[in-house]
Amino acid sequence: MFNPFPEVKVEAEQQACSGYDAIIDTIRHKITQSRTNVITIECYPTVNESELLEELIKPLNPSYIVQASDQFYSSQKVSEMIQMNLTDDRVFGLMSHHSFSDFVDVQKQKELKTSIQAKIQNNEWIVIYGVGASLLYETDLLIYADLARWEIQNRYRSGEFSNWKADNFGEDPLRMVKRGYFFEWRVADKLKKQLFTNIDYFLDTHQEHHPVMIDAGSYFQALEQVARQPFRLVPFFDPGVWGGNWMQENFQVGQDKINLAWSFDGVPEENSLYLKFGDVRMEIPANNVVMHQPLPLLGERVYGRFGAEFPIRFDFLDTMGGGNLSLQVHPLTDYVQDVFGAHYTQDESYYIVEAEEEAKIYLGVKNGTDKEEMMQQLRLAETGARRFPDEDYIYKRPIKKHDHYSIPAGTIHSAGANSVVLEISATPNRFTFKLWDWERVGLDGVPRPVHLEHGEPNIVFSRDQDWVEEELANRFEVLVTNDTWKEERTGLHESEFIETRRHTFSGEVLHETHGSVNVLNLVEGDEAVVESVDGSFAPFVVHYGETFIIPETVKNYRIKPHGSSVGKELITIKAFVR
Repeated sequence: MFNPFPEVKVEAEQQACSGYDAIIDTIRHKITQSRTNVITIECYPTVNESELLEELIKPLNPSYIVQASDQFYSSQKVSEMIQMNLTDDRVFGLMSHHSFSDFVDVQKQKELKTSIQAKIQNNEWIVIYGVGASLLYETDLLIYADLARWEIQNRYRSGEFSNWKADNFGEDPLRMVKRGYFFEWRVADKLKKQLFTNIDYFLDTHQEHHPVMIDAGSYFQALEQVARQPFRLVPFFDPGVWGGNWMQENFQVGQDKINLAWSFDGVPEENSLYLKFGDVRMEIPANNVVMHQPLPLLGERVYGRFGAEFPIRFDFLDTMGGGNLSLQVHPLTDYVQDVFGAHYTQDESYYIVEAEEEAKIYLGVKNGTDKEEMMQQLRLAETGARRFPDEDYIYKRPIKKHDHYSIPAGTIHSAGANSVVLEISATPNRFTFKLWDWERVGLDGVPRPVHLEHGEPNIVFSRDQDWVEEELANRFEVLVTNDTWKEERTGLHESEFIETRRHTFSGEVLHETHGSVNVLNLVEGDEAVVESVDGSFAPFVVHYGETFIIPETVKNYRIKPHGSSVGKELITIKAFVR
């Protein structure tokens, strides 16, 4: 049965603090052990600072409380300074290379420092808290209050939170995510990495009124463990205008939702990770493993190429009983670099997990399609003047279960209704240019954004029906076959940096990581087990539809049927960087 709450049991015996009372006791004990004048609580943007003030800081009864926000420029000035990053577009911006220090008002900061120094001279103790708190004054005790990006996006949607220095409560969530993605998350991650060696405690603030805290030594020891064994992230699910009901029925999740369009089960940039310290479960941003353990996780070659970024992304697209995805295209590499400041683009593939008899994929253009004629029809459709006649221009192909289609950037595409797709792609996931959305509005009642001005220069019109059939459709190459398993190279075009392998097996399969982090999904069969060849990690059981990650440092591992699947045929799909 699909597990929506996977945990990593931390091997070292460490005791995490759960709840504000226990955390307050721990901090007080720490203060009595050493001379402490300044406690700093650095916060990731969108951490609930008001809750921390009322339930943690005030009960500690410090002499002086300073909110870090007071050292920065006004919200209006900060927004003016980053306008070139935000742009006027609803979805797209330009990657920021700022640091939080760029927004410090030197005079305000000087005045706050003077006040803090006066308190210290009187032997009083101070708490500085909030985003950028660590920039204000040298601290004696540093606590880092953290949050994963998926929870941040949910807080944007709630209308109860704003972006950092924005005062934009209740704004269009797409614009809030844009500000997060292109600006504040970049800046916050930069500061977090710089602070890793100075942090004394990490504070999990995902659950309202129920934080969890662990000392940094134990935290980093847990990250080291994660980066040396198979693990799963905490999946999140989201409804959409084209969403279906397959995941609700097969994974038993999201029963309260109108549908489920997406499942993100392998995106460390956004997913969280559960660490189990004894009886206490701590939720952390999975991206912290990438940033703190890039070499063992990614491998030297991948780290050298991408830096501390996880380059592979797995997610499900469920249109079973739903509708077509938008007709879309991803940018070519030089375009995404020149226009948005991203390092690389979203090449991808669609692995078909389920498909009804009439299911289709839209991929490439029809033979002989005239670019100007098609673009004119798309522009008319954008104005609402008429429906876009996709049947005249877009190649539509029947699909079946276990098909695999490459979609290199520049290829126009859409998943049709009544299918379930495992999307295997490069990580940059913001750069989807919608060309046509089948005359729909979003679940919020607002027309979904269409970006023909970005889409047009990125559509490669030579990718027509003949080219698609030759280059992108079901290119399976058998590499190994024997009595109990078969390995095939499949899926991604030679222009894409991700390699995919499909293993069909009824017995034990020996895998290697190929010098790269591996991401896998069990796409057929109830249950399999991942085993170490040298006993370096405990057997790791996975279930149908679950995405799991194998760090590069594992090198070799085995996968075989487990439990009710023993004696049956299973299939995994594996991705790694070529």
